[in-house]
Amino acid sequence: MNSNFHYIQNDSPELKEFPFVSCLLSQKVQQIILDSWEIAQRAGIGIFSFTEGKYEWYLEHKTYPLYPNDSLIVQPWQAIGNPRGYLEIGAFMQLSILPSHWAKDGQLILGDWSKISYSEQLVISKLFLSNAKPIIPRNPTIGQLIMELGQEVQEQAFGYRTRVPQIIDEILITWARTLGKTERNNQDFSQTFLQLEQTLRANLEHPWTLEEMAGLVGLGNTAFSEKVKRFSGFSPLNYLINIRIAEASRLLKSSDKPLTDIALETGFYSSQHFSTTFKKLTGYTPRDYRKIHI
Repeated sequence: MNSNFHYIQNDSPELKEFPFVSCLLSQKVQQIILDSWEIAQRAGIGIFSFTEGKYEWYLEHKTYPLYPNDSLIVQPWQAIGNPRGYLEIGAFMQLSILPSHWAKDGQLILGDWSKISYSEQLVISKLFLSNAKPIIPRNPTIGQLIMELGQEVQEQAFGYRTRVPQIIDEILITWARTLGKTERNNQDFSQTFLQLEQTLRANLEHPWTLEEMAGLVGLGNTAFSEKVKRFSGFSPLNYLINIRIAEASRLLKSSDKPLTDIALETGFYSSQHFSTTFKKLTGYTPRDYRKIHI
């Protein structure tokens, strides 16, 4: 396998099978070329892994030092480049993917090529948006996966059409898991818990599972359940139900929305499920609760 590869969509027939890959390259810079890396927005989600040299790149109003085995992720709306306008001497790899939808205030939708579930893509998008530091330091895993991806595209061995999207999924999952662990290590659980609650409240209609909620904070199911229980007095799913009921109560008092709409908007799968749960926790049916408070 040649460790150097350079594939650009529309210019490289090797990427014709993978329209969701904008570029895939391994680049060794042996001399400075002026005006080769000016600060600008670039298409897609950019994932960089550094193998030689030291880089100083500007991203979102901040300059980051980058060393071998560091990885960097760049969102489509972020400007990236060298403040001096050129690539430093060294070597790095780059993968840029084009999701079906990804906006700063929206849900990440990778596309039909990805086998990551919709709910897991939601978790990934929340982790990407909430994490202020876009670097995984001193971890060669991302680079190894990009190198494996380049090998699949280059050699086109049996099954490579299947392996390419699988490896990209693995890169994104690895990054999301690392972000989750970083958030957990950098914050006490009170901050983590607050961010979790904000995410749940903003997406109450989603059928959250224990695994998804734990993934948002980078914990396993058991450790997450224990922390939430100690912090709130409730299991994660019961805590989620309390949030749903609190929001439903607010809507019953402040709006004239039909009960079925309120039920679905706050994450209950039917008006009957909503009514039964609401009465169990408040002592009133939703209809009676609305009458009393209006």
